[in-house]
Amino acid sequence: MAYLGVETSLTGRRWVGPGPEVERQAEAMAQQTALPLPLCLTLARRGVAPDETAQFLEPQLRDLLPDPRSLRDMERAAERFLRAVNARERIAIFADYDVDGGSSAALLIWWLRGLGQSATLYIPDRIDEGYGPNEPAMAALAADHDLIICVDCGTLSHDAIAAARGADVVILDHHLGGETLPDCVAVVNPNRQDETGDLAHLCAASVVFLMLVEANRQLRVAGRQGPDLMGLLDLVALATVADVAPLIGVNRALVRQGLRVMARRERPGLVALADVARMDSAPRAYHLGFLLGPRVNAGGRIGAADLGARLLACDNPVEAMAMAERLDHLNTERREIEGLVRDAALAQAEARGLDAPLVWAAADGWHPGVVGIVASRLKEATNRPAIVIGFDGAIGKGSGRSVSGVDLGASIQRLAAEGLLLKGGGHKMAAGLTVTRDLLEPAMDRLSELLGRQGAGLTGPGDLRLDGLLMPGAATPELIDQLEAAGPFGAGAPAPRHAFPDMAVRFVKRVGSGHLKLSFGDSSGPVLDAICFGAFDGPLGPVLEGHAGARFHLAGRIEINEWGGRRSAQLRLEDAAPVRG
Repeated sequence: MAYLGVETSLTGRRWVGPGPEVERQAEAMAQQTALPLPLCLTLARRGVAPDETAQFLEPQLRDLLPDPRSLRDMERAAERFLRAVNARERIAIFADYDVDGGSSAALLIWWLRGLGQSATLYIPDRIDEGYGPNEPAMAALAADHDLIICVDCGTLSHDAIAAARGADVVILDHHLGGETLPDCVAVVNPNRQDETGDLAHLCAASVVFLMLVEANRQLRVAGRQGPDLMGLLDLVALATVADVAPLIGVNRALVRQGLRVMARRERPGLVALADVARMDSAPRAYHLGFLLGPRVNAGGRIGAADLGARLLACDNPVEAMAMAERLDHLNTERREIEGLVRDAALAQAEARGLDAPLVWAAADGWHPGVVGIVASRLKEATNRPAIVIGFDGAIGKGSGRSVSGVDLGASIQRLAAEGLLLKGGGHKMAAGLTVTRDLLEPAMDRLSELLGRQGAGLTGPGDLRLDGLLMPGAATPELIDQLEAAGPFGAGAPAPRHAFPDMAVRFVKRVGSGHLKLSFGDSSGPVLDAICFGAFDGPLGPVLEGHAGARFHLAGRIEINEWGGRRSAQLRLEDAAPVRG
């Protein structure tokens, strides 16, 4: 039965509340722990037992961090890295151009700096070189370096790794591996085919962090002290959230501790980035994913490929601010380009039809730096895997995003093996590909078939899952702080979402570019403020603005609004449904 009887909301979704079993578990937990029921509902939905609540609400990294040596090739990778450090060999870092790659490179640079050493940073240009190691770059680096460390890339780069003659290569990656691995010193990757998959949720920065944990262990065995690692967790947290890694297990502990480190404002690059992004509160996962991450990515998307990584590795506040301002400007440009491509891609996809397992769009001249973001927008709008491709002549480069339960990376790799793509790879939720114009339609038809076998396309826009009911008077800053203890929230750990039943709209005002500000309450109790971003992109804005006294069930996430030194609760409104009868 639909929650509050909402079979079809104003956004076309069915509301689904907690099941009877979750409600029973939450009530038992509330009685046993004296925690508020809304928090217990969130914990019960996450599968937390009453006797596990204390540990879950205060996860300790020492309890959750895996033994780095549980990953294949880890000891060998750390040993070769330390041998280069001890002999002061020339080290190069080849990193991907996104946040995960930049953070991974910065981790190594900061660690080396702690020992008074440095490394050459190389990040390929997205347009001219594409993703991952390429033969000319690897050959050039090998001519001048003894060790090349590939981070967030390299697992499928057999020919490029072979081109690094005269230098040793270590790969620290998390992308899906193939049947064979490149011939090099070590490939540390939780998504190698011969791994257990227990750590498949790690991003590349976490793999690099584990390698540094092992390096410090080997140093201790030799009677030496390695650089501080806990102070590097802000970089790991940024990468984990920005790469949309699920916030479960050790990832959750890494991000929580990393947010505490970031709040100390000790890393010049992140301080400068937070300031240009006008972050005016303690960092949360939201800030990493929607304010900091996109700006770090902007350099790799439409500007200097290495700008984000250099900012994260920068130890000079003046230089950091100059780079952060440049990235902020590039991010503004990126949003403008993205908007144009998004509108064209959505129109094309709608014309093709949105009922297939795969939604896709392709055209000449679409900037390769924004196709991944646009694919995310198509995925969110249709609840289906999406591919967006920009062509330059006969060759198209594209990115894809998937939905929960559908492994896009494996299907893309299969297409490449079948010869329908020039190359392709990634992981479950995101992938990249290169395709020729003449094979575009057959490749997309085949990909749609493969994704359909996994269950893609069986649902519409998606149910709206709610944790329970709240009344405006219960939505207090104190409750929000308690709910935050169940975080951080993000991929694999959605933030609690509540329904406010049978509410009257007391005040409504259009603000900014298409947003709606309102306040609401029941017949006699307190009133709660709300903000609905992008309200006029769909039916929410017009219906609520012209409510004419009608009553609504309202749904969204409660959050703290800080203004003028005052903390108050507000609802980030996501959906609404008219009260029937």
